[in-house]
Amino acid sequence: MRHIFIINPTAGKRKLQSVIIAEVKRIFAPRSDYEIFITSREDEAREIALREAEKGDEVRFYACGGEGTVFEILNGMVTFPNASLTNVPCGSANDFLKFFGDKQAFLNIEDLVDGVPIKLDLIKANEFYCINQCSVGMDAIVAREMQIFKNWPLVSGSMAYKLAVIKVFLGKIGLKINIKVDDTNKGLKDCLFAVCANGPVYGGGYTSAPRANPLDRRLDYLIVENMSKLEILSYLKKYEKGTHIELEKCEYGNCTSMVISADKPFPLNLDGEIIMRDRAEFEIIKDGVQFIVPKGVAEALNVEIPKKDLILS
Repeated sequence: MRHIFIINPTAGKRKLQSVIIAEVKRIFAPRSDYEIFITSREDEAREIALREAEKGDEVRFYACGGEGTVFEILNGMVTFPNASLTNVPCGSANDFLKFFGDKQAFLNIEDLVDGVPIKLDLIKANEFYCINQCSVGMDAIVAREMQIFKNWPLVSGSMAYKLAVIKVFLGKIGLKINIKVDDTNKGLKDCLFAVCANGPVYGGGYTSAPRANPLDRRLDYLIVENMSKLEILSYLKKYEKGTHIELEKCEYGNCTSMVISADKPFPLNLDGEIIMRDRAEFEIIKDGVQFIVPKGVAEALNVEIPKKDLILS
């Protein structure tokens, strides 16, 4: 099996990349079954993943970056059964890994090389694939603004999100969209935002879908009605902790598909990547990707661990 490390040199605060390169070279010093690629432009990670997966042999991709790096690599390799994926967290948030507990476990390259493959669900979002969450409304606009703030010196991922919230909060809030969940038409809604989730956390630590689980073969959805700015201030505190889903203006549940449409294009958040669309179609892809986790993480999840001679290494 080949081990492909794709490093985004601009991810997060850019401190870990040189450490990762040195560690990879140390671990693989007596071996030749690995390559390191350092991206220099947008979409290059996807192109590398597609090219390497197309070769047909067994290959494991290590996304050394944040959500954007994972998103690009996933969309390059997702349709290839010979390819698997993991994430070395170098980004400002790496929110998806928080589902597994301490994301620091994924910084141990050696543990990932000897890691356990597990099947995770995915979200098919129009022509893209997502591993964590998709959303529209206030938080999609916030995600767009967050890209600016997270590059400021001394600003963490969570702080970048909060600064973006403040900026958006000062403008016009609310989005009128048509929503369909599975076969139920919810009609036209004036929404603060709507979320389709595979994992529980996004936006630098906001638990928007506290019950979401990428192993349970279903998606979680959240529809939040528009509200006054005074109400929003109180709501966001609960939203961060994941205690918002029982509130009167929130509808939360499970689904296998969700469709959102509007009369004009709106920002659509796909694992932190923002595109403009007037229609978003989400559907679950069960067991959509083989994801590699450290053995200790697999044990904590009660995931069956293959016998030693079957572990990919």
